[in-house]
Amino acid sequence: MTTERVEEKVRETLHAVDLDRVRAPGDLVEQVVRRRGRRRFSQAAGAAMAVAAISVGAVLGFGGGTGTEQDRPARPAASPQGWKPWQKDATGAGERGCLVDGSALYCGGSKYDAAKFDANTGERLWTVKVNREGDGIDHPFAVRDGVVYAYRNHTAKNLPDGDYAGGTDLMAVDADDGDVLWKQRMPQDDRTDQAAMPIDGAMLANTPSLRTMSALDPLTGDEKWHYTWDKGIACQRTVLSGVPHLLCARDTEKPGDTEVIRLDPATGNAKKVTTIPGRQQLMGTSGDRMVLTGETAAADKGRRLTTVDGSGKQTSHPYRPEGKVANADVVGNHLITVNWQGKASAYSLTTGKTLWTGPVGVKMPGRDTMEGIASPVVSTGQGVVYFFSPNGDLSGLDLRTGEQVWRSHVELGRPGPGPRRTPQLQLHQDVLVVRLGSEIATMLPQLDD
Repeated sequence: MTTERVEEKVRETLHAVDLDRVRAPGDLVEQVVRRRGRRRFSQAAGAAMAVAAISVGAVLGFGGGTGTEQDRPARPAASPQGWKPWQKDATGAGERGCLVDGSALYCGGSKYDAAKFDANTGERLWTVKVNREGDGIDHPFAVRDGVVYAYRNHTAKNLPDGDYAGGTDLMAVDADDGDVLWKQRMPQDDRTDQAAMPIDGAMLANTPSLRTMSALDPLTGDEKWHYTWDKGIACQRTVLSGVPHLLCARDTEKPGDTEVIRLDPATGNAKKVTTIPGRQQLMGTSGDRMVLTGETAAADKGRRLTTVDGSGKQTSHPYRPEGKVANADVVGNHLITVNWQGKASAYSLTTGKTLWTGPVGVKMPGRDTMEGIASPVVSTGQGVVYFFSPNGDLSGLDLRTGEQVWRSHVELGRPGPGPRRTPQLQLHQDVLVVRLGSEIATMLPQLDD
């Protein structure tokens, strides 16, 4: 596509979909395509393409049926050793988001591209300072074998005319002391979850060209192998049990079928696993399966949700709209949706049946605001799915029945000037880690009997 066509596509996407589950206001559309905002434009473009799956599958619902899965174990929540409740304002180090890994919390903010906190106490342990601006949409995204992976601006320098050169580096940071081990320049400012991801023995990154994925040595950043797809082809990327897979189709208005390609994590050798009819969009992964939503054959009206495992085995179920959905997330073996009226639903990815539908238990933000609820998290040990809204409401629903078994509220204050970012909810064993803007808090939910 030409630059003009890309910009037009981004405009269309920002007007049509919930970017990061937040409805984009009209002025944001032009903000992301202004010349002086080239870096933000590229990041937003990557985010817009990454949420195409949400635009395709944002109104979800399987037809009829009820089902049950394993009962929720009746056990109280257990706190990690050394943990006690804490809350702090991590301005400069936390407003871009965080990642829980063991007893550590890795975050990004306006002053630091990466910052490590003790998840048990909230103590800040080290930081990696940003180059120039730290107002991106990204945060540390993976931790593997003592190495933290995050993004940073390629340079802090201005061009002769005073504009910013832009550019993004993938960087690897020592998890113990925060030393930057290596950097690799990316071909664009895409910092979404498809730009880089850990695989067996390497970090798979979209570098050095737009149509190339390279396996980088996790300790040195040196290239082990790379795979480049043809011009006119667009490929989404995901990882199943450490093995990278591509979903490739023609980059046209009528792309035809989608090919699933497996890349050997050691050599990069490519093997076509299967072909799926119609355009497919990646929604996420569930264990060793990728979850897709896509078109069906012309004679088969409607859309389908499809799971594909590493061997190419496909399982598809039709679905139909059930209200306007604010969130649609793959969580474990479930697709969890929440509509704007505050109704949550759980669907089994195995059977395609609706397990339950009921009140989500938190206040929903307005559709015309820059707010959204957090992606839900599931405690498999307790059998509970948790939700968090931007007003501080928290709710826990029994994953088997949808019955509310816990609720709470946390006061995290209001973020400063500028667009509000979607709240974030994660688990540190049974402890909930909640973030809104730069404020972070942890709590241990005690479920109702």
